[in-house]
Amino acid sequence: MGRTKISISLSEEDEKTLRMWANAGTIEHRMAQRASVIILSAEGLSLPEISVRTGISPQNCSRWRKRFAEDGIEGLNDLPRSGRPMSIPPEKRLETISLACSVPPDGSNNWSTRRLAEATGISHASVNRILNEGNLKPHKVEYWCGVSPDPEFEAKQAAVLGLYLDPPDNALVLSVDEKSQVQALDRTQPALPMREGNPKRLTHDYKRHGTTCLLAALAVHEGTVDGRCIDSHTHEEFLAFLKYLHRKYPRKELHIILDNFSAHKHHEVIEWAEKRRRITFHFTPTYASWLNQIEIFFNIFTRDVVKGGVWKSKKELVDQIMYYIRKYNEERAHPFSWTYTGKPLTA
Repeated sequence: MGRTKISISLSEEDEKTLRMWANAGTIEHRMAQRASVIILSAEGLSLPEISVRTGISPQNCSRWRKRFAEDGIEGLNDLPRSGRPMSIPPEKRLETISLACSVPPDGSNNWSTRRLAEATGISHASVNRILNEGNLKPHKVEYWCGVSPDPEFEAKQAAVLGLYLDPPDNALVLSVDEKSQVQALDRTQPALPMREGNPKRLTHDYKRHGTTCLLAALAVHEGTVDGRCIDSHTHEEFLAFLKYLHRKYPRKELHIILDNFSAHKHHEVIEWAEKRRRITFHFTPTYASWLNQIEIFFNIFTRDVVKGGVWKSKKELVDQIMYYIRKYNEERAHPFSWTYTGKPLTA
């Protein structure tokens, strides 16, 4: 006698639930596979075809089809077995995952595991376990380089990369920008130095002694840095710095890479540069200041100097910055290994 053919039809609600399970990634992988078996069966695929697509043997595909035909979605759950029963059903796990990937309704930007526990009604430890299984980290944010809307992105990018990878003869490529709002922060009590088992410790409260702005130029192919601290980053201060660079390198063509900050494009700055045959400006594309290598140095500077610093006055901060740049040039300066060569960015 031939095997009875099982016909699967889905209600709108069942199909919605099964597709949510099937697209749940690695979470409850066996449930995602079982849901896929039922969806493909409803679409009329044969057992061998379903087996190839889901990775489940034809015998097991047949078993889950039969269970669904008899008991509906409940039939896809594991039968009770000896030992501790599963405390959190797949539906609750998927609800927790869906909630963790959504925007909280209380005005915050990210869920904490404790607030997820309150919202779902399960324990904090269970929420942690569910998120870990799915490699989900609501507290973590990563940044990426978005696509620039600049219509001249390709041309501007190519000009900058050309200077990095194949500079003109007798030319100096300078990457220039400002690191603004560097605060001279003092603490209300002395810092406690790092010791075994404890990091360096600072009081949470502080005193402000003003701010400074570091205006710097990185010689791209030497790795050295010229810098000065200024009170405000106006076009006057920027133009004075350019004049200093022009005097410092009297026999070099200067190719200066800049972002689109207004002081860099001020008409007095542009007019001055246009009258100097040895100076050429190259502006990075809009929202692509990451193409400017001075940003790499600023990251190093922030890590080495700004983070965790304590200063009794603005002068003390400025003195340390200039000392740091001098020692950096003497002991650590080297060209950065630039790896981006113009590969298209995608949204």
